[in-house]
Amino acid sequence: MTSILGISALYHDSAAALVRDGQIVAAAQEERFTRRKHDPRFPLNAIRYVLDEAGIPLSGVDHVVFYDKPFLKFERLLETYLAVAPRGLRSFQMAMPVWLREKLFLKDLLTRELRGIDKGFSPARLGFAEHHISHAASAFYPSPFDEAVVLTVDGVGEWATTTVGIGRGKDLRIIKELHFPHSLGLLYSAFTYYTGFKVNSGEYKLMGLAPYGQPVFKDLILDRIVDLKPDGSFRLDQRYFNYVSGLTMTSKAMESLFGQPVRRPDHDPLTGFHMDVAASIQAVTEEILLRMTRSLAQEHGISALCMAGGVALNCVANGKILRDGGFRQLWVQPAAGDAGGALGAALALWHQELDQPRQVPPAGASPDAMQGAYLGPRYSQAAVASELTRAGAVLTEQDEDEIIDRTARALADGKAVGWFRGRMEFGPRALGGRSILGDPRSDSMQKTLNLKVKFRESFRPFAPSVLREEVGNWFELEDDSPYMLIVADVRPELRREMTEDEKALFGIDKLNIRRSEIPAVTHVDYSARVQTVHRDTNPAYHALIARFGELTGCPVLVNTSFNVRGEPIVCTPTDAFRCFMGTDIDVLVAENCFLEKERQDPRLKESYESRYELD
Repeated sequence: MTSILGISALYHDSAAALVRDGQIVAAAQEERFTRRKHDPRFPLNAIRYVLDEAGIPLSGVDHVVFYDKPFLKFERLLETYLAVAPRGLRSFQMAMPVWLREKLFLKDLLTRELRGIDKGFSPARLGFAEHHISHAASAFYPSPFDEAVVLTVDGVGEWATTTVGIGRGKDLRIIKELHFPHSLGLLYSAFTYYTGFKVNSGEYKLMGLAPYGQPVFKDLILDRIVDLKPDGSFRLDQRYFNYVSGLTMTSKAMESLFGQPVRRPDHDPLTGFHMDVAASIQAVTEEILLRMTRSLAQEHGISALCMAGGVALNCVANGKILRDGGFRQLWVQPAAGDAGGALGAALALWHQELDQPRQVPPAGASPDAMQGAYLGPRYSQAAVASELTRAGAVLTEQDEDEIIDRTARALADGKAVGWFRGRMEFGPRALGGRSILGDPRSDSMQKTLNLKVKFRESFRPFAPSVLREEVGNWFELEDDSPYMLIVADVRPELRREMTEDEKALFGIDKLNIRRSEIPAVTHVDYSARVQTVHRDTNPAYHALIARFGELTGCPVLVNTSFNVRGEPIVCTPTDAFRCFMGTDIDVLVAENCFLEKERQDPRLKESYESRYELD
């Protein structure tokens, strides 16, 4: 058997993945173990976990592969600085020491770190994959398609910012590239920065804010900033940006164009202007991606599309690509960002370098090779009970049927439930392994979860988890969406038409209007970020939603990640108990342990709201 360890590290979202004979054994982000969100450091803890899950020491790994080629990236940095000199001196002075100390000699650094795990580790076992090959491999090889167009879109890898590939069987080749500094990911991040959110973590906030505004600046952006071609290729006017030579994402020209300075999140409120900017850049992003995918579908005549890269997490755009119909089938890697590059690098080595065949799941079998993205640590019932007891928890242990029924009844009673069962998810979404759950029929659940549990902005939408067999009865979607990466509208017959007065409300005031029979998961534009729950990949979560449906007639739950703002998703039972005690979560279900807040020692409650740096 051949074991391959994939690693991504040193930029953001470090991770490790273990592949054995082409099968994914385990994958996890380092942040989950260190409790430092988007942790970029060498993923020592994640590596130890995937090795333990595989039951092998590092000496039992045949190949180790890094998801990036540092020399190509260094070449891009040098050429860029030379092209803009003498501008960029301060940025150059800050970047070079890090590169000369660490990143340029990455093979030596990785070898030293790996020898800390296994003194006998040989650098001959260490290889490097190109950044966008890693992304493309993570998108195609685990997908359910034997043939697909593969689109990767992110900030920047070595030189590429967007790539197009064709996957057939085990073969995957890149046929087109768009190069730095022309980047859809950096364009979206620039507007994330301009509206006062944190780059590389706040992009999803910008997407969530967009429906509150109108795309009044779309034409301005396309006229002045983005030169967009019919096939979706584009160039960015660098006068409006500062990421090439400076330490910020946008320039003063951007502020002059829109007539307002960059929003300071600690001082400046979100206004209708910021909502309109969010709506406009979302509309531009969708226009670019739709032109790309229409052109690719027409050019290649292939029915399936796979996507990865950070921009592939834009689930609103993904939904529009699917509904547009150029491609009949769409599959997005759930860990689409840099973390997923660890997995893609390992799969690329197996299929491309080692020339090994690929097995595509037969129709009707498991929907893909990602196992529902449940690739992280799991804890036995005994381990959970022991750890929670040591933490001072008061709990009851129940059998499977009892725990499902009691949890469903708590949800039907309007309680917020922390749900900690099975393996932790790989990627940024909680999918029913490490989730906070609620009743979607509640008018107050969205605000309660945002303000009292998550400690985050009230406008942020929540996702519905729905039984796969019921999805078409609740949403305008008939496809699988197991990874919460496709937005679809709530079915018209379930919507509530707003009054003229309600339609006239502005911005965040729209939030408190009941818009459908499931208001807690219906965004202001009647959309929802849907997760279809499959019995085969998560039988316990499927059973819980089914039981809730029996009790209420609604086979849908609110599902948000088990963490507070700025905190990584919980990994261990202790993490879950701390979050439970530090927030207004009413019930914690950890494997078959049932905990009620009112029965816990109040002295164990901690101040959690300021525990983590805001994202």
